[in-house]
Amino acid sequence: MIATYAPVFLLLVTAFALSSLFYGAATFLGRHKKPSVEKNAPFECGSESTGGQIRLSVKFYLTAILFVVFDIESVFVYPWAIHFRDLGWLGLAEMISFLAVILVALVYVWRKGALEWET
Repeated sequence: MIATYAPVFLLLVTAFALSSLFYGAATFLGRHKKPSVEKNAPFECGSESTGGQIRLSVKFYLTAILFVVFDIESVFVYPWAIHFRDLGWLGLAEMISFLAVILVALVYVWRKGALEWET
């Protein structure tokens, strides 16, 4: 039983040791410069900050969330395609029902106007 989890434990110990080593090396061997007014000034993408916060529309976040949801759901199709012959007709029926649910969700989102981009 312990031999089953030994590789996972070894991986966690190695990851912790390496991250601690890198953090320690960066902390103790890195340059330590004193902060100044110029270094503490806000800086965005190679130009000075305008100082104001841009309020983004809720549509931006909704579109981003929808992209993530449909992107993650599309990831489930790949393993099914790899094992298509092994799964048989039951696997085909399950994937058709899964894709039907995704299609119904897409039609719903489309009819609600969530995919319309307004500036």
